[in-house]
Amino acid sequence: SIPTALRCRPKRQSSDPRHLPTCAHTRQSTTTMSAAPAPIDSGIKSSTGAATTTALDPSLPAHVAENRRHWDENADRWVAAGEKAWAAPDPYWGIWSLPESSLQLLPSNMEGMRAIELGCGTGYASGWMLRRGAAHVVGIDNSARQLETATRLATEHGVADRLTLVHGDAEKVTGQADGSFDFALSEYGAAIWCDPHVWIPEAHRLLKPGGRLVFLGNHPLVQLCVAEDGEMADTTLHRPYFGLHKMDWTDAPVDPGGVEFCLPFGQWLKLFRDTGFEVEELLEPPAPPEATGTEFYASAEWAKKWPCEHVWKLRKLP
Repeated sequence: SIPTALRCRPKRQSSDPRHLPTCAHTRQSTTTMSAAPAPIDSGIKSSTGAATTTALDPSLPAHVAENRRHWDENADRWVAAGEKAWAAPDPYWGIWSLPESSLQLLPSNMEGMRAIELGCGTGYASGWMLRRGAAHVVGIDNSARQLETATRLATEHGVADRLTLVHGDAEKVTGQADGSFDFALSEYGAAIWCDPHVWIPEAHRLLKPGGRLVFLGNHPLVQLCVAEDGEMADTTLHRPYFGLHKMDWTDAPVDPGGVEFCLPFGQWLKLFRDTGFEVEELLEPPAPPEATGTEFYASAEWAKKWPCEHVWKLRKLP
């Protein structure tokens, strides 16, 4: 498992070695290519190599560049998590590993569908969609280092011919025409690391009329209850609800690095309506009764009383 001394933001490292996703999320707890084994030149080395830092790319928006740096530098921490999730017989989601049977993020039958994962990280959710019959999946991620792991695991699991991995920004997906996909997914990928005012319209562009977007990320309440220094969620409101949008953890004393996004519920709903989505369902799953200890940024006892995560299920209007 990942040492609990490490801090990395769904942000925060979990004691569960699967955790966590992708373009992803962290805090602490107890280029287009087919998925062939060709190496990705990310400009950084593994933890055993000479280079350990990445310069910010001045051509990118500041938050995209910072998140790329953050995830490239921390990619080695998520290899074991990706391996475990790819090998899992059934999908599970979020910081409490809730089963697909309870959340139903994925269509039960994806036969013939084209799908895209926005912030795919090590690609395990893309693999789960392919296992459900998707004809082809595109996974885009901001971290070339994460995609190195995704590339290897897709090959090992025999789905490289149906998975295209793209190193890029989910706020601006290049090389994919309007209306290309039946289904779009983000679990702690674009869902928290990209500006929703940009990535939600981009997801809408990519979907066919009637296509569905499902994403899981940080609940607004937990964002209010995590202190400015990056410590664990508590019972104090540390920032205003109104105006909630961008949380910059670059210089946080605890678990520094990365820029996250979240909106108040009224702003989410306005954004969906203005973009052309209808809401099918909103979930606010609690930690399961048997949960103990701490995962990432919240204790089990906290998460049994208040929601850490939300799941939105949307459909593109005709």
